[in-house]
Amino acid sequence: MADLLSIDFLQRALLAAVLVGTVAPMVGIFLVQRRLSLIGDGMGHVALAGVAVGLVTGQGPVLTALVAAVLAAVVIELLRTRGRTNADVALAVIFYGGIAAGVVIISRAPEGTPANLMKYLFGSILTTRPSDLYVFAALAVLIAGTTWALRPRLFAVANDEEYARAVGIPVLTLNLVLAVLTALTVVIAMRVVGLLLISALMIVPNAAGQLLARSFSSGLRWAVAVGLVSAVGGVLLSYPLNTPSGGTIVLVAVALFVLVAAGTALVHRLRRRGHAVAEQHDHEHGLDCGHEGIPHGDHVDYVHDGHLHAPHEAHYDEHGRAHEDEHA
Repeated sequence: MADLLSIDFLQRALLAAVLVGTVAPMVGIFLVQRRLSLIGDGMGHVALAGVAVGLVTGQGPVLTALVAAVLAAVVIELLRTRGRTNADVALAVIFYGGIAAGVVIISRAPEGTPANLMKYLFGSILTTRPSDLYVFAALAVLIAGTTWALRPRLFAVANDEEYARAVGIPVLTLNLVLAVLTALTVVIAMRVVGLLLISALMIVPNAAGQLLARSFSSGLRWAVAVGLVSAVGGVLLSYPLNTPSGGTIVLVAVALFVLVAAGTALVHRLRRRGHAVAEQHDHEHGLDCGHEGIPHGDHVDYVHDGHLHAPHEAHYDEHGRAHEDEHA
């Protein structure tokens, strides 16, 4: 591990992964709330056209991709809120228009450019240059700071747009800000995760976070934690395995989600043991019900037809015969 961390390009890739793993879930949680989970894919397709322009003209692909993605973000949001086209159709138009423009533009590129383009599509730890890190770090700070500062308002708009508008929250402005933040996140992630896979890093950690959390804030913290582990772990695995970093990162994120889903399901199942709802009957258990009461933890079980019943809200919990044997 120490030998790996001493490699310059791997150090840069890890720093970029930390930035991406932190900010992608922070933006993605609001996209999940708004049911726009695939908007990152749309931004990625348009950013592809920007990368193609940069490669063909010899300009910096990061800058051209940034311009293309931000413009697409604004257009999508304006079409969604002001146009007659709904969000899904507007997103589809941007999807196909962006990737078609990228294919046409890249066909005019010099010899060997398509191979470079593949690294932007699926990520490569070799493509993060020192100069890119400064840009990515600045964008990451901007994204994290803006998201954190506007967190209550972004949540209000994502949760109930009509109510937010009724209480005077500038809904259109906040939606535009979120769209631009999504575009910036796509550009940060394209070197490591890839334009076609960045949406997964926005969504999958949040899916895992929702299983672990009981509130929006804790869900965000869990999502960032899963995103960081996925991004850093994926980069570290991709080098010795000689696999694309983007695909490896997403597979790690999916594996973590599966583990969380299985773990939470198991915990839930174990908690339900000894807490089954008893069969319905007309008898009401209590101090004077005529059935033996047996203290059990913080409540009293009542012996009824060989079973232990515990009053709980509007029903009785079945505590089985095992507890009866314990108290015998």
